[in-house]
Amino acid sequence: MTVTAQQDRRTADEGRETALAALQRRFGERFTLNRTIREQHANTLTWQGNQPPDAVVYPETTAEVVEIVRLCAAHKVPMIPYGTGTSLEGHVNAPSGGVCIDTSRMKQIIAVNAEDLDCVVEPGVTRKELNEYLRDSGLFFPIDPGADASIGGMTATRASGTNAVRYGTMRENVLAVEAVLPDGRVIHTGSRARKSSAGYDLTRLFVGSEGTLGVITKITLRLHGVPEAISAGCCPFPTVHAACDATIQTIQSGIPVARIELLDVASVRSVNAYSKIGLPETPLLLLEFHGSGASVKEQAERFGEIAEALGGGPFRWATSPEERTRLWQARHDAYWAARAANPGMLTFATDACVPISRLADCVAETMQDLERIGIPGGAVGHVGDGNFHVQPFFDVNDPAQRAAIEGFLERLAARAIAMGGTCTGEHGVGQGKMKFMAAEHGEDALDVMRAIKTAIDPDNLMNPGKILPPRAA
Repeated sequence: MTVTAQQDRRTADEGRETALAALQRRFGERFTLNRTIREQHANTLTWQGNQPPDAVVYPETTAEVVEIVRLCAAHKVPMIPYGTGTSLEGHVNAPSGGVCIDTSRMKQIIAVNAEDLDCVVEPGVTRKELNEYLRDSGLFFPIDPGADASIGGMTATRASGTNAVRYGTMRENVLAVEAVLPDGRVIHTGSRARKSSAGYDLTRLFVGSEGTLGVITKITLRLHGVPEAISAGCCPFPTVHAACDATIQTIQSGIPVARIELLDVASVRSVNAYSKIGLPETPLLLLEFHGSGASVKEQAERFGEIAEALGGGPFRWATSPEERTRLWQARHDAYWAARAANPGMLTFATDACVPISRLADCVAETMQDLERIGIPGGAVGHVGDGNFHVQPFFDVNDPAQRAAIEGFLERLAARAIAMGGTCTGEHGVGQGKMKFMAAEHGEDALDVMRAIKTAIDPDNLMNPGKILPPRAA
């Protein structure tokens, strides 16, 4: 290291120490240097290493977020916005150290505008807390990633879930955000109006930005009326390919299914053991229909005809609200069920998304690939919009297995992109999928993204080392 580099390093370290000391004085018990807490605020749910921040701070208002950001910016200290830590691609790791801004104490539900079907919330409100608050209003918020994620984190990662086939993703359900930029300015994007053609769409820029452009401090959300009738159940199929074909035909037939989820045999077995639910141990589709009593009946009958023609059935209904809740909770617990079924092995969930017409081919080729390399794993998916997840298991201490998994992930991304899809339908890029960005978007498009990042965050302080890979030499 040169003398100049050593001096720069000392200056940076001194600035960081000054910033941390100032934050500790200002926030007291809402600031911590505790190593265990710092490690809990870094990556915990993927196979990437844990890279903890230097400190964690817990703001309670937008004004406090502004204080933190301005102090960190003045001393060139990186910042990592944090929701609940349930993201799956290393989004909350701190490869350059810095300060984790944990928004979990920003819990206000500021307004519910029932007549306009929208609400305004702070980022620490979780999806379950919001729906509990809305329970007696006749409204609900439909986006449901498996974890009880925070609304701020769901916005930042453009989350999805089992209801996306009917209600869309966070992209369609966020109307506006308030965000603190890397220099401490506060901006408001969008409005409560259902459409606008006034200028650049800054709301969509922040939805999916993964904390790289600022800290989201308020979110305006679209709400939906609770359906008059809901019907759910499961339908067995002889093969995964047949289940995917049934999904394709259902969507192409215009049946407005609310949920249509795939579980392969391995996933069904682990879910049965974990949730004690007794599903048929064959490839399954879990479905839910929303609407009036007559329309729900018609939708279910039309799906049943499609399933029967492909060798599926009989359809098994979950008739009571309690049964439906148990069915969908079992689906949401599929990750933990698979981990319990493979003790002592490392796992993670990865995803891809393709046009619906290519779904059956992509899932079949992916599972054949996993079988060929001898790695156990299961597949589940929000297949109504072409999105599926694979969960491989391996021995982290076996270099051959690790290399096999890395090759599998690269082929999965390449396969999805070649079919006109994406390397990630809902998990996001984070650290884990940066290497696929050039193949999916091309360097020219990445340069536009880099230009936006540089314009908003010239010192690269907001969640550095995520989404955008370095420019190819």
